[in-house]
Amino acid sequence: MKVIVCGAGQVGFNIAKHLADQQNDVTVIDRSPELIRKISESLDVQAIVGHASDPSMLDRAGAGDSDLLIAVTMSDEVNMVACQVAHSLFSVPTKIARIRNQTYLKPNWADLFSRDNLPIDVIISPELEVAQALQRRLQVPGAFNMVPFVDGRVRMVGLTLDENCPVLDTPLRQLTELFPNLQTVVAAVVRKNRIFVPKADDQLQNGDTIYIAVETSTTERTLAVFGHEEKAAQRIVIVGGGNIGLFLAQQLERSGSATNIKIIELDTRRAAAIAEKLKTTVVINGDALDREILLEANVAQADTVVSVADDDEVNILSSLLAKQQGCPRAITLMNNPIYGGLVGSLGIDVALDPRETTVSSIVRHIRRGRIRDLYSIFEGKAEIIEAEVLEGSEVAGRTVGALRLHGDAKFGMVVRGDEAIVPHSDTMLLSGDRVVILALSDAVKRIEQLFSAKADLF
Repeated sequence: MKVIVCGAGQVGFNIAKHLADQQNDVTVIDRSPELIRKISESLDVQAIVGHASDPSMLDRAGAGDSDLLIAVTMSDEVNMVACQVAHSLFSVPTKIARIRNQTYLKPNWADLFSRDNLPIDVIISPELEVAQALQRRLQVPGAFNMVPFVDGRVRMVGLTLDENCPVLDTPLRQLTELFPNLQTVVAAVVRKNRIFVPKADDQLQNGDTIYIAVETSTTERTLAVFGHEEKAAQRIVIVGGGNIGLFLAQQLERSGSATNIKIIELDTRRAAAIAEKLKTTVVINGDALDREILLEANVAQADTVVSVADDDEVNILSSLLAKQQGCPRAITLMNNPIYGGLVGSLGIDVALDPRETTVSSIVRHIRRGRIRDLYSIFEGKAEIIEAEVLEGSEVAGRTVGALRLHGDAKFGMVVRGDEAIVPHSDTMLLSGDRVVILALSDAVKRIEQLFSAKADLF
């Protein structure tokens, strides 16, 4: 597939890396010579210095025979114009744009991005995506990540194991014997920075990071098996009243999942503006690094602090101060990947990298075959895939074991009608089944091929 990525910032870089790793033909355009030099030295892509919406630049990048344009520059307007030019002059089939300004996305202007006006096929709103990712983490206390699949009937849950996990040093094949009604599959393990798909004789160890597939209704009981019995947060303090903080508070108010929500916002005018948009959330104007403000927010009695200011250092320090005052759990937004490796040693429970969320949102729209949903994890080293079994595909009528995935992928759950099935090697895949699979990056193309009908391949 031939792809043009407009914008070489963090999201553009990671999208280009992800697509190049999957052997796609990728060209990146950006105004910054420094960013283009960095991407040229790091990735196997073509990189061009120039304006992403300039027709001559898009022509030079090969827009005439490109399959996809992804516009993720820092300017919404440049992203929109790039999509318009790609459509009008080069007939690029699929156009994806990042739009930050929520005014463009209001329901009143729903026709703006139609094919007759501004032809954008997929719009990504990073702040909204991140707020939704944060809410998912709040829904499953104890998890560092939770991604729903199959219309919310299956969850992939990320957990870190400690010495309280009762199934440490137990072969995975014995989990079914110990817990016969346990509807879960351990799909991936990260140990000492290495990710692998575990086999039946593998054992979990203290400090492992794992992803498990679980039927949604059994989430709480399943987490207890792995040593996590935390209660859902009712009292939440949000640090930062930007779009992410505002969207998160609005979502929590709508869901009714939290009884007490507070936002700490430094800017006086912004604090007043968001207070008008919220119904029950208390907005406190002040510095989250000021102990008096934290006392006013009653952080010591909060269940969780969620730090989403636009400064990584403020997020990290406010999270640590809140924990120091007695808040048991901290979820922290970190834009700079350098800080990611420090999370455990700092005492922060969950670090959210907004790039991972945005990259997943974009990549899920460019898969072949019957791939219905997708989520990228561990900096693109693995992907969680939801696929549909189609009559005429390679998987239809075959057992899981017969597919011989050689330890690079694992079936997490099969949903057939109203039934969620924990797959085994002799489980037959039938037309209409929806399956959730965790695949290491090298196996993703194979999964796409397996779930493609014959016509999809040509």
